[in-house]
Amino acid sequence: MRIVITSFISLDGVVQAPGGPEEDTDGGFAHGGWSQAFFDPEVVGGAFDAALGGADALLFGRRTWQTMAGAWPERAGDPFADRMNSIRKYVVTDTLTDDDLTWDNTNRIPAGEAVAALRKLRESEDGGLLVMGSSRLARTLLSEDLVDELRLILMPVILGGGKSIFPDDGTRAAFELVSTAAAPTGAQSCVYRRAVAG
Repeated sequence: MRIVITSFISLDGVVQAPGGPEEDTDGGFAHGGWSQAFFDPEVVGGAFDAALGGADALLFGRRTWQTMAGAWPERAGDPFADRMNSIRKYVVTDTLTDDDLTWDNTNRIPAGEAVAALRKLRESEDGGLLVMGSSRLARTLLSEDLVDELRLILMPVILGGGKSIFPDDGTRAAFELVSTAAAPTGAQSCVYRRAVAG
């Protein structure tokens, strides 16, 4: 499976808590909900529709999975929500048990086995595996050279610190820009694919 990461991202590379004030306050982060002022239904909404439409499964870290599992099942009847609820899902966790996985079609991957399991899944299956949110997981996947595509929604704001998806361990990886679209709000949807070596 091709592994694709999609994320809201600030000009200074922050991905933490784009949706709301209480979404993720780790480290004293006080700018939760920062993406809302720049949301555009056509460009930004369209980017997430396209990413989900091209996915055969979703991949989450525990915290993001719990947030999503608490939000999407009650929105049934909306086409995007119905797709979120029905698609196959994986969650990387050592704290949730199989009994905790109440969101339909969710499979657990133990955190200690995640890199090996995802490498095997990437090599053995066709289709797309979409990562939404899950900054620590995304950073690990990039560091382990397991990401085939980045779908970044760049927002015209700096946040001065917060969580990032990008490794800080010296990892180098080249990507090529394959498409971009600008919204009237200043947001840009950018799709990058892993560049061919050489």
